[in-house]
Amino acid sequence: MVGNTLLGNIDLASVAIWAFWIFFAGLVYYLQTENMREGYPLVDEEGKPAPNQGPFPVPADKTYKLRDGRGEMVFPSGQRGDRGDLALAQSSRAAGSPYIPTGDPMIDGVGPAAWAPRRDIPELDAHGHVKIKPMAMLPEFKVSAGTDPRGKVVVGGDGEVIGRVIDMWIDVPESLVRYLTVDLNPEGTGKTRLIPMNMARIKGNRVVVRSLYAHNWEGVPVTKKADEITMLEEEKITAYYAGGTLYASTARLEPQI
Repeated sequence: MVGNTLLGNIDLASVAIWAFWIFFAGLVYYLQTENMREGYPLVDEEGKPAPNQGPFPVPADKTYKLRDGRGEMVFPSGQRGDRGDLALAQSSRAAGSPYIPTGDPMIDGVGPAAWAPRRDIPELDAHGHVKIKPMAMLPEFKVSAGTDPRGKVVVGGDGEVIGRVIDMWIDVPESLVRYLTVDLNPEGTGKTRLIPMNMARIKGNRVVVRSLYAHNWEGVPVTKKADEITMLEEEKITAYYAGGTLYASTARLEPQI
């Protein structure tokens, strides 16, 4: 309306752009602080507060209610703590110096065999059911393509026959094989271990696991239940096999050509 002086000489375009930039800056600040709920505040190799914490402060605690009645988690102060008393020793006082295992790294879970302290409960699907189960408990599942590894011998990285595959563990909602069950004696002793499927190669009449040698198999972590595997157990089992690629024998620690 002509003569309306309510807005005076205010430039509405300038107001709009400044409002956008203020909103955008607030959004960046919010997203960055929310991203700092796990793993912060930063610490150095000795567990002391790191000097480079960054320009943004650690956010206030927020409580998350977990699904399926699995309790609550508070972040950041309630986050899972680091594993204490690791069997490692720093090779030098200089910053960034590598740490050297002081025991059996595959058993201690350090270096390539390191694992994260996940919750010691099984992973569930969208309906609250346990995701990973032995195929022997799933009559509706069958091998429809590829090679069925059951009944084949398992051979380690040193060429020794370790045992025989007797079952597979299936990720039910994904319809994928996650683990193989191996009896640690070809004749069948009942002493079993799980093999992560991505660490095994099915070749003709055998299953090859190159990361472990014959003397390593007894140390493979086991599950508390015969028909269930927890997220923590998955971490430890997979880490053990991964660690074997370096620690299965002293020869693997030497330079490779």
